[in-house]
This record gives sequence, C-alpha cells and structure tokens, in this order.
Amino acid sequence: MSQPIPQPEERPSRFTGKASPAPESVRASDAEREAVVERLRVASVEGRLTFEELTTRTEAAYSAVTRGELETITADLPGMGAPGAVPAPVQVQRRFSAIMSDCKESISGRIDAELTVLAVMGDVMLDLRGAQVPTGEVSLMATAVMGDVKIIVPDGVAIDLSGYAVMGDRKVRVREAAPGPRVPVVRIKAQAIMGDVTIVDDAHHAQVRKAIASWWHGRKGRQD
Repeated sequence: MSQPIPQPEERPSRFTGKASPAPESVRASDAEREAVVERLRVASVEGRLTFEELTTRTEAAYSAVTRGELETITADLPGMGAPGAVPAPVQVQRRFSAIMSDCKESISGRIDAELTVLAVMGDVMLDLRGAQVPTGEVSLMATAVMGDVKIIVPDGVAIDLSGYAVMGDRKVRVREAAPGPRVPVVRIKAQAIMGDVTIVDDAHHAQVRKAIASWWHGRKGRQD
C-alpha cells in the first residue's frame, strides 16, 4: 500500500504571521504591469487585439494588484515572439468625407498614420473600436462645416482634444480615464464651423441607440 506523499509545511510569514501566499496572489510590481502592457501592444500590432480590447486590457493591467490578475489579462495570448504572427493589414483609407451626404465607416485595419474626417453640409460617423493601433495612439483631423462629425472610441480611452469652434460645438462624451499611467489615447484636432464634432465612447453611443430603439418601438405601438 502506497504511503501518502508528505506535503511541504507552510511557514508563517514573519511580517504577517500568516502562511506565505500562493504565487498567483503575490502583489504585482510596476515593472510587471508595464511588461504586460507592452505584451498587449505587441498583440495589437499582430492583429490579435482590437483598439477596444487593447484599451480595456491596458486599463485592467494598470489597475491589477496581483500577478494572478496580470496573468488573466494575457491568458489567451501567445508568448512574446510566437511564430506565425504577422502585422494586421494597414488601414489604406485614411480620409473620410461627406459633402451634402452621409458617411458611416467602421475601421478594422491597422492605423499607423493620421486620419482625416471632413463633413460639409453632411454627416460623418467613424467607429474606431475595431481598429488595430500598434502605438496605442490615434491622431485625427476632424472638420465640420455646417455638418456633424461623430467619432466613436472604446470605453476608457483618453481624449486629447484641440482646435476651435465658430458658431458650432466640440463635445466629448466619454468616461474619464482613470488617473495614473498613460492609457490608449485619441488625439483630435477639431474644427467646427456652424457644425459639431462629437467624440463618444461605447457607453454613451449605446445610450443613443437605446433611446432611438425605444422611440421606434413606441411609435410602432401607437400605429398598431
């Protein structure tokens, strides 16, 4: 009959008086958080993470307390230098315009240069959530002349807005990024002349969709 294998005795810590914590519950260091963020950036370059996923996971990495939490963030990613990884296809179209018309675009390619958005007596809606962003930073030049430009960004992204408005408005409706280390950033130079340039995150964009859906169902109910 086999004998049970003796287990190593857990010795209490001389600092806490308790047994030593499991490795996954050991507190993470700033260097370990930065290493995870770099791994996420590389995964984005390889096309494994969208801009939305990169933003969410970067925010989680910077707020992680333990090594176990950091491991969870990258659990579905291969190790650094994994074979077979190629950069995501570059975003070829970088200019989006609507002249007395409408333009709606969802970007899924790799953004490696500034984007230009122009609305003249028309509307442009540009969705950045599905893009690949190798540097974690997107730059746009947005101009609205008697028209509207709406930029949809991931929740938690930081917004750097500059420019001017003449008989128009520049609006940012996003959740404020958590204080601390840099998170993915969208830098927008906005020019609004008798028009609006609006930046919204997924949460605020969803509110608009829900309000429209509620109005439409109510309208149909009255017609029935």
